Amino acid sequence: MSKKIRVVVVDDSALVRSLLAEIINRQRDMECIGTANDPLVAREMIRELNPDVITLDVEMPRMDGIDFLGRLMRLRPMPVVMISTLTERGAEVTMKALELGAVDFVAKPRVGLANGLNDLAAQIVDKIRVAAVAQVRRAPARDASTAGGAAGAAASKPASALLGRLSTEKLICIGASTGGTEAIKEVLVQMPADSPAIVITQHMPPGFTTSFAARLNGLCQITVKEAVNGERILPGHAYIAPGGMQFHVARSGANYVAVVDDGPPVNRHKPSVEVLFKSAAAVVGRNAFGIMLTGMGNDGAVAMREMKDAGSYNYVQDEASCIVFGMPREAIAHGAADEVLPLGQIATALIQRLRGATDRLHHRI
Repeated sequence: MSKKIRVVVVDDSALVRSLLAEIINRQRDMECIGTANDPLVAREMIRELNPDVITLDVEMPRMDGIDFLGRLMRLRPMPVVMISTLTERGAEVTMKALELGAVDFVAKPRVGLANGLNDLAAQIVDKIRVAAVAQVRRAPARDASTAGGAAGAAASKPASALLGRLSTEKLICIGASTGGTEAIKEVLVQMPADSPAIVITQHMPPGFTTSFAARLNGLCQITVKEAVNGERILPGHAYIAPGGMQFHVARSGANYVAVVDDGPPVNRHKPSVEVLFKSAAAVVGRNAFGIMLTGMGNDGAVAMREMKDAGSYNYVQDEASCIVFGMPREAIAHGAADEVLPLGQIATALIQRLRGATDRLHHRI
């Protein structure tokens, strides 16, 4: 039998520590090798036991989980799964944790903790397994703009050159899962204010996409928001699938519109990249650009090939820059990729292609 995934649980609640340890130890491929009630105890335990993955609570005594995570990812990067409470503050803090390098998170219930965590057991152990194989990177040093909060971020928005007159028929479609929140940010912050409309499915539970969209909106030149059923999809805007809902695009006359509904999970996901990309293949065709970013599994690979067959041009993130190469690998295997690029080069390549389309448009006018 292959080596077990060794996990340390860090949480100030004795009940949560006990429940998580029990859930982990029920799995044949993992074991809880220690629990800590605060980050200072955890620090010594990590030094001594060298775990493969840690689960980390956000709010704890002596040092909160975010401060600890920031130090850990600068000094000794390792896979971390955050255990966050599903509150508005919990969502904002979780976005910060993902920015600092946490691989993923689980939203624990505020009430009925014992039953709630047991209901989430499959999700918890799945995320620990993904974290164990993730490519974890050292957290960047905090600069003045991030230290300054929203005001600092707004002041530091990059000023990408405008694309000029471009057909409003163009639509950029992005799919991502594990590691995707930071990968999506990397693409969106480079897009100019007159970018074609962008539609995004990132695997995320209810309650977290509002905070995700707000954070991106503060960093980007384009407007970033959660998609709302029936709204017109406009250039210069990015629309994120709400957590726990399905999102696809439809056409109303000359316009694209957002369709957000409570449809069933597809490929076990809700929202599902497959749903969004399949609609782009049917409705947008050769005016679509597809982008597949980091994530575990195969969600969206088949539909991305359908997009390509319908005439789209598709970019897929390369293995070296992915946190998890599952979804990009599957897209490549299905023949869906036109270009496989490092994350940092995708927006540049897309913008160059859009500029080429603008130039061709001007020649025809």
